[in-house]
Parts: sequence; structure tokens; C-alpha cells
Amino acid sequence: MLRMDDRYRNNANLYQGAKDIAREVNQVSDDYRYQDGNYERYAPSDVYHHDGNEPTQEEDAQSDATEGHDEDDEVYEGEYQGIPHPDDIKGKQKKKAPAMADEFRDKAELIAERMEDEEQLAHQYENIIEECGHGRFQWTLFFVLGLALMADGVEVFVVGFVLPSAEKDMCLSSSNKGMLGLIVYLGMMVGTVIWGGLADKLGRRKCLIISLTINAAFAFLSSFVQGYGFFLFCRLISGFGIGGSLPIVFAYFSEFLSREKRGEHLSWLCMFWMIGGIYASAMAWSIIPHYGWGFSMGTRYHFHSWRVFVIVCALPCISSLVALKFMPESPRFLLEIGKHDEAWMILKQVHDTNMRAKGEPERVFTVAHIKTPKQIDEFIEIQSSTGTWYQRWLVRFTTTFKQVWDNLLYCLTAQYRMNTLILAVVWFSMAFSYYGLTVWFPDMIRYLQNEEYESRLKIFEREHIDHFTFNFTVENQIHRNGAFVNDKFTKMKFKYVTFEDVLFEECYFEDVTAIETFFKNCTIISTVFYNTDLYEHKFIECRFINCTFLDQKEGCHLDFEQENDFLIYLVSFLGSLSVLPGNIISALLMDKIGRIKMIGGSMLISAVCCFFLFFGNSESAMIGLQCLFCGTSIAAWNALDVITVELYPTSKRSTAFGILNGLCKVGAILGNSIFASFVGITKVVPILLASSALVAGGLLALRLPETREQVLM
Repeated sequence: MLRMDDRYRNNANLYQGAKDIAREVNQVSDDYRYQDGNYERYAPSDVYHHDGNEPTQEEDAQSDATEGHDEDDEVYEGEYQGIPHPDDIKGKQKKKAPAMADEFRDKAELIAERMEDEEQLAHQYENIIEECGHGRFQWTLFFVLGLALMADGVEVFVVGFVLPSAEKDMCLSSSNKGMLGLIVYLGMMVGTVIWGGLADKLGRRKCLIISLTINAAFAFLSSFVQGYGFFLFCRLISGFGIGGSLPIVFAYFSEFLSREKRGEHLSWLCMFWMIGGIYASAMAWSIIPHYGWGFSMGTRYHFHSWRVFVIVCALPCISSLVALKFMPESPRFLLEIGKHDEAWMILKQVHDTNMRAKGEPERVFTVAHIKTPKQIDEFIEIQSSTGTWYQRWLVRFTTTFKQVWDNLLYCLTAQYRMNTLILAVVWFSMAFSYYGLTVWFPDMIRYLQNEEYESRLKIFEREHIDHFTFNFTVENQIHRNGAFVNDKFTKMKFKYVTFEDVLFEECYFEDVTAIETFFKNCTIISTVFYNTDLYEHKFIECRFINCTFLDQKEGCHLDFEQENDFLIYLVSFLGSLSVLPGNIISALLMDKIGRIKMIGGSMLISAVCCFFLFFGNSESAMIGLQCLFCGTSIAAWNALDVITVELYPTSKRSTAFGILNGLCKVGAILGNSIFASFVGITKVVPILLASSALVAGGLLALRLPETREQVLM
């Protein structure tokens, strides 16, 4: 009897509590009433967040069981009067009230709450990555992303290697050749900013796959096009695609690494850029000189060996693209956008893969819940039935563009402005010096070669040759005030030959190719030219008397060296290989001495190496100095990549990297143009420009904060 009285008294209390809570709910509904009366829109975005004081369902069940009755048999007295159960009302209040308040809270408060969530997530995520360990999964991803980085390195070298041969097929003038080298950097400059921004909104893996697909498709297409304009367009879009490689690869890989491993393994990843340069040099050396590796279709379509080389250079990109299909998205990015379940599954996959590889498959992934930041994204998802396809696409495009633009501006807010500006100067100064000198070295080597070649010039004065047949190569000669009478020039080549005030009488030219060959103030009488490339512009102020030109060579026959100079490939090969010691040293010391000391020390040592260029008066000396400069400067590049990843939060990481890498390409373009203009004029200006930029950038880098001890935000 006492037990029944207690139950009756408790039920009465519950009934009174229900009335009070119902009154509070009605008051809230009056304040926040919507037409459809549906409050589900106030559900919190983080459905996995639970208050630590709330009992779980299992605990509730155990509590009921201890009371000796079945919950299904108990009937709440107010149920038939339409009064909700107090527990249900309290639960709904906890879920709905905070969400309702978010609609009316200041955006600054929401951002502050999100930043607090992100800080909690950063420390929890670091602990999760440490639990997952470093093993088979990270090494697999290392090689997959390494191929993408290798494709970026190959892209930089491709144009320089194919130019000497491509000009034969596409009639490139000097200005056109310069434009072809410039267009790739322009495409990469735009691509790195756009893909970096999109990767923070659409995902690392997705954007990397799209960018590599664009690069592979247009690189492959460029090997078949014949026209210069279309070829230029294909290389532009190809550069735009591969521009996404650098910012996405480093952000992607860093989010699978723990704090202790991050600096070292990101530095190891940088080695693939070096491997890309070695691969391109080796392929060019082994493929391009073989002109028989191709085919022709009539007189207008030619597929020469340099086109085969372009296809082979697309293989690293295609390989990475295929392998990425089997890799997951970054879980850190998924948590940033509130996709808890997907992120948890990927982290469990990383854990299980590494534990199986270590021979510990029985170890269990102990993480049950991961903090997800408060979602304040204003993206509007248009349903498929709303508007036309064009309107939906336009809204999505403008909304995404606004989000990317906001991310760009965020990098210049008070919190990151100083770091961004310092990094921008360091990136620019490093690229200006490095790319400027790496172009200046080969140009100086060619200049020294030309000087040596001109020193062997032979001059023939007042020679008279009658009834002679020339069927061999005539090279590096000047003929003045001579005469050629009844001579035949058949199946031969003129290379760097000049005829001044020379008489040609009753001569016969057949199947002749002339490279940098000119006739100045010559008299040509009763002479036949058959199947030659001796065009009108090669005869300067000459007099023709009763001469005949028959079946001149068709197509574009420019003045170029038929033999590819293997020294071009050798210089690039040795320059790429020389960074290997610097890569190893930077990887081993990155987490020991820190990023800042690595950047400052490497740039200052590289500046000192620039002054040794005053002693580079031979080809071998220039090659050795190039290797020295590349080997000392690579550590600064690696440390720049690492610190750029670590200084920015996950939601802005790729965007910031893309902006800075875009400035890097601007520095590369300016360095190439300025340094090349001083070849053969003076060494002083390029050396002073490079060393000054390196010293300024190195000293300024010392003002950046050290990041080796911090977690990824």
C-alpha cells in the first residue's frame, strides 16, 4: 500500500512538471512560430555531440530493469489527455532551443564558438592520428601523391626539352618560343590559386583527381596537334590542371601525419619533384634524338619523336590519377565540414591497415566520437526540381566562388596578415632567384658554346672553285669576294655559312638545307635551285640573272640545329640529381632544428654560392656551380612547403598554399625574363639580383613563428 501511494505521489509530481514544461514550450513556440509549425529545422548540425551528463540508452535500460517492471507495461497518466511526457519535452528542449537561438545569434559569436570547436578538434585529431600509427597506409598514400608531385616537376621541364625540335614542326619564331615557355607558368599560376581554393570547399581528393585529369587529357592532346595556336592552348590548360598538384598534395598528406612525423615525411615527399626532373631529362635524352620514332601522313601531318616524349611525360600524372581512385578523402577535411561518420570510417581504415601491417590485427580502434566544429556555412543546396539546370548551376557557381573568395580574404585578416605577407615575400624571392638562375645557367652554357664555336670560324678570301661537286656539310665559314663556276651543290647542308660579294655562275643546287646561312651582295647568274630551302629572305641585296627556282621545300624549315645537344639534357639531369643530398639533410633535420632556421640558413648559404658564379668561365664550371646552388637551396623549398601547411587552419590550408604558390609562379616568370636578358652582356646584374633577393627573403623568414611543436588546426 505504501508503494502504491509513493507511485501515485510521484505521478502527480510528474503531471505537475509536465504542465509547467508544456507551458514553457508553448511560450517558446509563440516566440519562434513558423507557418508550417515544424521545428525540426532547429536540429543541431552536430548530431553526434552528447552532453557528458546525459545517461546513455543502455544506462536507462539498466535503471528500468532494476525497478522490477517492464517499461512497456507502464502507462503515463497524462498520455490520454494529450500531454507529452516530461522526459520527451526536456529532450526536445535540449535539441531545439540552442538551434533556435543560433538563428538570432551574432555571426561573430558563432565564429568564436566554431574556432573553439576547431581547437578542441585539433588536439583530439592529433591523438587519433597517433593511435592510428604511421605505417602501410601513409606509405601507400606517400607514393600515390608523390606521383602527382612528380607530374608537376615533369611539366616544368617538358617545354624546355621539346622546343629545339618543336620549332621544326610548328615554325616558331624567337618570340613564339618565349611565349611557349611563359604560357605554362601562366597556366600553373592561375591553376594553383583556383584549385587550392576549391580544395578547401570541395575536398582534397576530388579536386586533385579533376586537376590531374585536365592535365593528362590536354598534355596527351598537345602531342598530336599540329598548329602552334592549338598547341599553345593545350599547354596552357595542361599547366592550369597541374597547378593544383602542389597546394593539394601537401595539404592532403599532412592531414594523415602526426606532429612528430610531419616535417620529416613532407620533406621526403618533396623528393618526387626532383624525381620528376630526372625522369623528364632521362626520357628526353633517350627519345627526342631518335627522329625515326614517329610517322608522317602526307606533307602536313608529322608525328616526330618529341611528340612521343610529350606522351611519355604524361605517364606519372595518369598513374597517380588511377591510384587516387583507391585512396580516401582527408578525414580532417570531412570533420571540418561536419561529416563525422565518413571521417570516422576512414580513420578506422587507416588504423586497421597499419595494425595489420604491424602484425597486430586484434588491436581495436578505440575512438567512439570525434568533435565536429559548428557549421555556419551559408551554402544553399538547390533541389533538382528547383529552377532550370542553368539557374541551379549559376547559383552553385556563384556561391562556391564567394566561399573561395572569402577564404582568400581570410588569409589577410589580422590574425594571419603578417604571416601571409612575410611568406609571400619569401616565396617570391626564392622563386625569382631559383627559377631565374636555373634558366640563366643553360643560357650561359649555350653562350659559352657559341663563343667557342665562333672561335673556330674559317674565313676564305678570293677563292675560285670550278666544276666541283659539294655533297658534304659546309659549316662555320665565311666566303668573301670569291667565285663558284659550274659547281654542283647536291644533298648537302650549309650550317652557319655566309657568302659576301661572291659570284655564282651556272651552278646547280639540289636538295640543299641551309641553317643560319645567308648570301649578302652576291651575283647569281644562270643558276638552278631545285628542292631547297633557300628562300628569298636568305638572299640580302643579291642580283639574279636568268635563275630558276623549282619545287622549293614545303613546310616550315627554320634555322635550327639538326642534332640535339645532349648537354641540355645533361645539365638538367645533373641539376635535378644535385638536390638529392639537400633533400636527405632537410628531411632528417627538419624536426630537429626547425623550419625557420632551415629556411633562413638555406637561403643565406645559397646567396653566398651566387658569388662563386663570377668564376664560372667554362661549361664545366657553370654545371658545377648550378649543382651547388640547387643543392643548397632545396632545403629552403622543403621548409617553405612544410611551414605553409602548418601555419593555416584546415579550412584555409590549400587556399593559402595556392595563393603563395601563385606568387611563386609570378616570381618565376619575372626571373626567367630578367635573367635571360643579361646573357652575354654581364654577369654582375643576375648575380646581384639573385643574391640580394635570397638574403632579403632569408632574413625576413626569421620573423615567422616556429611550427614544429604545434598541432594542425
